[in-house]
Amino acid sequence: MISLTSALVGFALLVGLMALGLHVAFVMFVISMLGAMFYLGTPAVMEFGTQYWGATNNFVLVAVPLFVLLGELLVRGGFTDRMYKSLSDWLNPLPGGLLHTNIGASAMFAAVSGSSVATAATIGTVAIPAFKGQNYDPRLVLGTIAAGATLGILIPPSINMIIYGAMTNTSVGRLYAAGVIPGLLLTGLFMAVVVLACWWKPSLAGAVAAPAPLGVRLRRLVHLLPPTALFVVVMGSIYLGWATPTESAALGVVMALLLCIAYGKFSMKMLHESFVTTATVTAMIMLITAAAFYLNFVLGLMGVPQALAALASNFASSPLMLLFVLTVFYLILGCFLDALAMVIGTIPIVFPLITALKIDPVWFGIYLVVMAELALITPPVGMNLYVVQGIRKEGLITDVIVGTLPFLVMMLLLVVLLVAFPGLALWLPEASFGK
Repeated sequence: MISLTSALVGFALLVGLMALGLHVAFVMFVISMLGAMFYLGTPAVMEFGTQYWGATNNFVLVAVPLFVLLGELLVRGGFTDRMYKSLSDWLNPLPGGLLHTNIGASAMFAAVSGSSVATAATIGTVAIPAFKGQNYDPRLVLGTIAAGATLGILIPPSINMIIYGAMTNTSVGRLYAAGVIPGLLLTGLFMAVVVLACWWKPSLAGAVAAPAPLGVRLRRLVHLLPPTALFVVVMGSIYLGWATPTESAALGVVMALLLCIAYGKFSMKMLHESFVTTATVTAMIMLITAAAFYLNFVLGLMGVPQALAALASNFASSPLMLLFVLTVFYLILGCFLDALAMVIGTIPIVFPLITALKIDPVWFGIYLVVMAELALITPPVGMNLYVVQGIRKEGLITDVIVGTLPFLVMMLLLVVLLVAFPGLALWLPEASFGK
């Protein structure tokens, strides 16, 4: 069995190479191969092909390209533009005005996309032009877009939850159910930040625009029906037990295609562009996932999970102590790694500790997703920060970073609430699927 010191050196090398900017899949593959060659020998090295095939042949992971395609169809079908305008009719009267629309639109798009980066790009493209010429504080505007987009991996469906479920053999349906209440709670916390900030300093928000006539606002509600219907079909089919997450994703894609046709947005060019983007994103995700599966296999043969479990029993006297250590660990790690890389790269190391202390894997999946959300807006590597700044095309990225700081506090508050009240994550999956 490998010594714990060697395992920690290997993990430090893994994080260091990722921090240098090398591709995540390449780094995990190299570390796995080095471990296999030095500690296990040729049979473990030759096992890579079998492990790679097993990872990519996982039926659960078929949902990944389907949810990516679903989001692409919604964006290219113009549904997000109409959704944003309809939400602004009802959220503008709140203190903070249009800022709430950024958060509300992010939450609604998150309910059908599964990706935070896609949510940031989509909502940012629609929202940033809407604030031109208005007297909103630019940092708060950018902060609501970047932070609101993090909801893309917490409110189901979530690509990160699919990968976590596949790697830990945890029910994706239960993970989806577990993400609903924390996702809605975090949306409310984000909106509370805007209300408090604009109440404290009214100059942060522009003048509240006169609402459109009630009849006009009611007619525009029809634009909220497509994303709402998609969410009901996708998540309802899972919760009712009619479909697996992969089958529900396929239903969502079919429904999105029908909506594009009904709204006159369908074309072969649009479909081709959606397929190309889906293939590109899926290839990147699956390559990382396959490398992580092989890393899992090598670590298992080397006895790392057993060594970590023994360490946990000696070092972390309670689950609470372990969660405190992990929170600090993920906060630091999120400053240097992409959110998806952080999740996939640490599951082989962290999950044995979780099982050793009998922490519920569904609850931990939600906790891990929230920590990944923090990584998306934590400098210097937070992807959402760069996506929003790239859409903005002016000013400094420090404006985006400063704008997200109050929302980082709300995410940490959500972590505290999840630890104090585990039922926030566990009640709905237990009510839907049983204990």
